[in-house]
Amino acid sequence: MLDKSVFTPHGKHLIAGDWVAGEATFASEPAHGPAHDFSMGTPALVDRACVAAEEAFWTYAYSTREERAAFLNAIADEIEARAEAITEIGTQESGLPEARLQGERGRTTGQLRLFASHILKGDYLDRRHDVALPDRAPAPRPDLKMVQRPIGPVAVFGASNFPLAFSTAGGDTASALAAGCPVVVKGHSAHPGTAEIVAEAIHAAIAKCGVHPGVFSLIQGGKRDVGTALVQHPLIKAVGFTGSLGGGRALFDLCAARPEPIPFFGELGSVNPMFLLPEATKARGGEIAKGWAGSLTMGAGQFCTNPGIAVVIEGPEADAFIEASTKALEPVGAQTMLTDGIAAAYRAGRDRVAGAAGVQALLTSMCDLRNATPYLFATTGKEWLANAALGEEVFGPLGLIVRVSDVDEMEQVARSLHGQLTCTLHLDAGDTALGQRLMPVLERKAGRVLANGFPTGVEVCESMVHGGPYPASTNFGATSVGTLAIRRFLRPVCYQNMPDALLPGDLR
Repeated sequence: MLDKSVFTPHGKHLIAGDWVAGEATFASEPAHGPAHDFSMGTPALVDRACVAAEEAFWTYAYSTREERAAFLNAIADEIEARAEAITEIGTQESGLPEARLQGERGRTTGQLRLFASHILKGDYLDRRHDVALPDRAPAPRPDLKMVQRPIGPVAVFGASNFPLAFSTAGGDTASALAAGCPVVVKGHSAHPGTAEIVAEAIHAAIAKCGVHPGVFSLIQGGKRDVGTALVQHPLIKAVGFTGSLGGGRALFDLCAARPEPIPFFGELGSVNPMFLLPEATKARGGEIAKGWAGSLTMGAGQFCTNPGIAVVIEGPEADAFIEASTKALEPVGAQTMLTDGIAAAYRAGRDRVAGAAGVQALLTSMCDLRNATPYLFATTGKEWLANAALGEEVFGPLGLIVRVSDVDEMEQVARSLHGQLTCTLHLDAGDTALGQRLMPVLERKAGRVLANGFPTGVEVCESMVHGGPYPASTNFGATSVGTLAIRRFLRPVCYQNMPDALLPGDLR
């Protein structure tokens, strides 16, 4: 295991097995601890990485599932070997507590091992075979086989809010590598030291497994032209992104405008509304309020599944829920946000909500610099329906309670939603009829619908869907969490009357 006390970032890019220093540098902006200098990415480095990724594709895409599974497991092993160093610099850069980084590291290695296990099973290949019918009239049928094949080099953008699980070796990288696609990562400038250590782990796994070094590159920092060069590079065949709606939409448009348009799998955030149905609110509104407060403020509210909206029917039970929510949030102290920019955006979002017509402040506090404290506001269903801006995400621990007049207005609010990652129903047995009425709306709005729970905490498993209609994500048929994520980086190929010797190994 590496000694965390002696780790100092060297600040270089990893380009196809070589650690490369750039001409310009940028300084990290840690929440605490020393700042470090890192080389700044350039379009020229992007080109070098993409060319190497294409070269690697011709061997890596035709490697066996057993070889790729061993590679994924080796990456997980190498990350664990650097556990202390990752936690040390990760907490410095992000301000996240050690326990959170340790848990996220476990999730990251767990994803890698899950995809290793998944590809060994082979179900993801969706193999199909229609045997030849030479005597069929009026026309014979040829022998047809189909299998999913890797698409080519994939670009991955590291996320600000998950230095490990959605970044250098996160879910996008793991699923692309599992599919047989080389990866070029654009590291996030919020945690370059963490990215560097994880890249060292991948570099070590490449050497251990004898994989072509072009299978992975990390480009640190850089201005907007670096991201533009990456998504527009003709050798890149798909993009994975987790981040803001504005940044994601700009990259999505660039992908669509290419001479050869490519898929952009952007997870762009959500307000994740909860609908409190009458019987549940009456029986356990206080319990729901406490759970909501915990979910809303977890990690300073910096989760894309943060449940920012609670919809409740007007009446004494709604008043009690509002009072309980306020009391549950009052003791929550200031938490460090991931970056100064995210903290500034949180304050701007708070001011936008507070200044909207018909919005009542229930809990206010003082937050400055990189700190965040919870805010709670309330409005009516009528005001919500009249002001679409109230449905825009505020990234941080801010909650908005929407008091609707009746079940009809609750359904109107549900129908007014944009695409969401999650929607939640809090209901008891007596709420079943209303739940049945809302479900067709909610399943059309969200990628994951919950009952009597809270959406923070996304299980990494076979069934998970972390995506949804736009603007939650740019591709409603995809997920960025769970084994189905591998399908983003595959395409079906049909082989007609093909001799076995020429078929992919998985079809022989």
